Amino acid sequence: MILIYILSILLIFLILSDLYIKNSPKTKLNLVPINYKVKRKDDLNELIIDLKITNTSKIKETMVSDINFELDFFKSKGNEYCQNINYQENIYVRDNKKFKNLNNYWPTRIIKSNSELFVRIIYKFSNNNFREKIKYLWLKVFWESYGHFGISKNKDCFLINLDSHKQRPKEVFEISLNNKYTAFAIKTDLLGCFDDSVNTVVEYCEGIVEKNDILTIGESPLAIMQNRYIAPQNLECSLFSKALCYFFHPTSSLATACGMQLLINKIGVTRITFALIVGFLFKLVGIKGMFYRLTGSESSLIDDISGTVTPYDKSIVMGPLNADLFCKELSKYLNIDVAVVDVNDLGGVKVLASSNKTVNKILIRNLISNPAGNGDEKTPIVLIREKK
Repeated sequence: MILIYILSILLIFLILSDLYIKNSPKTKLNLVPINYKVKRKDDLNELIIDLKITNTSKIKETMVSDINFELDFFKSKGNEYCQNINYQENIYVRDNKKFKNLNNYWPTRIIKSNSELFVRIIYKFSNNNFREKIKYLWLKVFWESYGHFGISKNKDCFLINLDSHKQRPKEVFEISLNNKYTAFAIKTDLLGCFDDSVNTVVEYCEGIVEKNDILTIGESPLAIMQNRYIAPQNLECSLFSKALCYFFHPTSSLATACGMQLLINKIGVTRITFALIVGFLFKLVGIKGMFYRLTGSESSLIDDISGTVTPYDKSIVMGPLNADLFCKELSKYLNIDVAVVDVNDLGGVKVLASSNKTVNKILIRNLISNPAGNGDEKTPIVLIREKK
């Protein structure tokens, strides 16, 4: 009887905590990338980036009290690290369908409920050999939202591929899987949220796919193209996240307060605690993985920092959205079966979504060796083809 009483108190406490977390005042502003372009003007290389800040609140207006931009010339393969690049930055906001130069000072801007603010940044590079040295830029946006919730400091990062206008290279690695199937791993550029997921995959696969191929793409690259990654600085870690993360293996993405807080924000403390207790009881009788079954795909698809390639190794990557719809759309374009998969070097294979469920067993058998790799191979797209 006492145990039931204690459990009832705990349940009420957890539910009240979830209600507080869900309904506590928080910013409803989101920074959304739109597009970018590179052009030559007045003997300068000019980079134009368009973003928008949306207020999804139905009743509250919110202010953007400050915003700053920083370009990171990070070093990666095919990208020379440069500290002496000379460039000029100009920030614009759109007023009455025209962009107004803010002359490098951000005046506090009010964004009404269900409204949006368009921002344009123009970089002018004076280095003549700039394009020869730099292929990728990492745009960091530091901005503050201010309103009924107090003040929220945010950080967003976006990959800029300066060669995105060029024809996509066709580099394919053939990997024999067994006596019946072969894998073809397709190399890509670094992918980012400015890349349309369907169009990008189609562009890389045109001229390579054959009838009856099965196309697979990793869940993390797809999530990145969908802008499904977040800087840990944007998460306010609660006491719950700092306590619950101790129950996970050190290598788990839920073993850090930020990874756990992201899951709490998605499904709540009550469900996580219940799943932990039930998972522990099942583990006592030799049944593992019950926690992830009870918490759903949200828990197993979180990749904490260092879990993916540079420069996303400093972000937490979430699972992709609408993976089933993505598979169906891509399947129509290429006229082959398509699947979104989560594969690791330990032999774990999960088919998250597919355009044809009958191919799932084929993929689980043939992706055990992880032909896409878990490192810097940049081969997120893999074709599974039956040998002739």
